[in-house]
Amino acid sequence: MNTPRRRIVPRLLQLVLVVLGVYLGFILVFDVLLGQLIPKSLLTMYMVFVIAGAIMVFTFTEEGAQELVGPIKALVEDPSKKWVRNVVFVIVPLLAGYYVYSSMLPGFEAPVELRTIHPAPPGKFKAYGKSYNLATLENPFRKFEKEDPAKFKELVKEGGNIYIKNCQYCHGDKLDGKGPYAAGLNPTPLNFQDVGTIAQLQESFLFWRIATGGPGLPGEAAPWISSMPVWQDFLAEDEIWKVILFLYNYTGRQPRSWAHE
Repeated sequence: MNTPRRRIVPRLLQLVLVVLGVYLGFILVFDVLLGQLIPKSLLTMYMVFVIAGAIMVFTFTEEGAQELVGPIKALVEDPSKKWVRNVVFVIVPLLAGYYVYSSMLPGFEAPVELRTIHPAPPGKFKAYGKSYNLATLENPFRKFEKEDPAKFKELVKEGGNIYIKNCQYCHGDKLDGKGPYAAGLNPTPLNFQDVGTIAQLQESFLFWRIATGGPGLPGEAAPWISSMPVWQDFLAEDEIWKVILFLYNYTGRQPRSWAHE
């Protein structure tokens, strides 16, 4: 007569180890090996599929299903496990509540909804009581980078002072989008250190976005989500151009230009 073979590792523990291993695998591959932060929403979606698939595999047979459910059934029904049951019934709701609470806090990860980081700019826009053409608009101070490096360095320094006084509260003193006010904004401010932000843009685009702010975004694809103030109401035109010099200089990026398009 064949007797059921006792498993060294219980079925339920095997399931937990498989799910945990896949989760750690995602973190290892994306965060450590590739150096790319995987959005929490995407990781959650992947793990839902993994858990569902693992449960289907482990319960494919009647025997497997009974082995998987057995410890849970014993925990609920066995009178000798009363204290363990009470502890589990306290810890599980607390962990679930913490997960829900933490998921509601503002974060620096990509939001669930798709976000257009670089909206299509208008051909022309108005600011400071005049009209600008983005196709021909240039930073009037950029020329000093080659013509007068000493003056250019001073302009960058002035731009940095303006940034610290006005912009670092949201975008951070390291330009990483992690300023002291950032956690209260949704979506959080852009990380200028990211190669996908200002490194992909022309200075005229930044001038338009800064000067007109969130209210200046185009009507297409509205409603937009942006907390950017209309900085033309608070900063002079020259001050915005100096801030733009500072953004590129601090991050070590060069603005894109029409000549390289």
